[in-house]
Amino acid sequence: MSKICQITGKKAIVGNNVSHSKRRTKRKFNVNLFSKKFYWVEQDLWISLTISAAGLRTINKLGLDAAMTQAIAKGYLQPTDIKPVGF
Repeated sequence: MSKICQITGKKAIVGNNVSHSKRRTKRKFNVNLFSKKFYWVEQDLWISLTISAAGLRTINKLGLDAAMTQAIAKGYLQPTDIKPVGF
């Protein structure tokens, strides 16, 4: 599983740890990612997405179908990446 949000396209960025003596060492700032299951009403199935907290807020604001359409248009989500979840 790659550390990229499927809705917003957020991924880890590189920065510095800065000590008290101002000595800098490289570090990574990871994204707040988690796997979540959603019910996709238009397709009548459950899907699993790897999303960030910001992606979850986007889905709450726009709706699942609109957020996924926007993510596919921007290239963050491929139609083949949508995995149905069997119960």
